[in-house]
Amino acid sequence: MDEQPVETTLYSLGAAPPEPDRRSDERHLSLLRVGSMIIGDRRELCLIKNISSGGMMIKAYCPIETGTRISIELKHGEPVSGTALWAEGDTIGVRFDDPVDVLALLTWSSDGPRPRMPRVEVDCVSWVREGAVVHRTRAINISQGGIKVEAVQPLTIGADVTVSLNGLEPIAGIVRWTEDASYGITFNRMLPLAGLVAWLRDQRERIRAA
Repeated sequence: MDEQPVETTLYSLGAAPPEPDRRSDERHLSLLRVGSMIIGDRRELCLIKNISSGGMMIKAYCPIETGTRISIELKHGEPVSGTALWAEGDTIGVRFDDPVDVLALLTWSSDGPRPRMPRVEVDCVSWVREGAVVHRTRAINISQGGIKVEAVQPLTIGADVTVSLNGLEPIAGIVRWTEDASYGITFNRMLPLAGLVAWLRDQRERIRAA
């Protein structure tokens, strides 16, 4: 049986606030990032589904109407203010008052334990070698521990593969799951954080230049 992807907070290098997610919402939510949300004079908790420099999509545990002013603490002591742009049930789209540095949200204090880096949304060509066959794929998101790609030709679940991305050393991994034309690949070793963040910054500059 194919392993199913687990939903985690998704970080986007784009500037636009997240739009409503039309996909099925049957995935596990246990790894979504928890945020502290202030509405008026009360504080609430929420689950952060994805973040871009322009806004975020959250799962709220209290009713929030469109136009509501919200302040969300993404990192301790660093609240970000915005407005509820849209609401579909308990899923809320928030537009930030000012753009945030998404990559800065991925860093942490040296005082505490280092958490595993979350997935970051990308859009670039990736090459996946499976045996003697090299597949041209599109990278959808990446973390220190793996990558999600879209492939025209099917990849084999459980296959040992090598992933190549322009600007990074080839990375060995295993194809863990598939969903439609998407595949999840787990890396055999964690990518060094500094190198991955530098690569992501380069990707962000490419997006801005385009």
